[in-house]
Amino acid sequence: MSMKLYVGNLSFDTSSDQLQTLFAEAGTVESASVIEDRETGRSRGFGFIEMATKEQGTAAIDKFNGHELSGRPLKVNAAKPRENRYSGG
Repeated sequence: MSMKLYVGNLSFDTSSDQLQTLFAEAGTVESASVIEDRETGRSRGFGFIEMATKEQGTAAIDKFNGHELSGRPLKVNAAKPRENRYSGG
């Protein structure tokens, strides 16, 4: 079963491809995405990685939490399920 990870404190110039390449050192990356602002298209400073197995996900957390990328220490942990937010209107 795959494991989804939250990756925070990203530099605004970090790309999804860079995350994919970095996390591939810990195992098989099924998906990697840096979240962008809808209006500006600029990175919001965080993203998500989906690792192929829970073991690889745990290894990635151990390896990359606190790892410096573009001069910033990454915050890596298991992603929490998305909350349903009322969008108003």
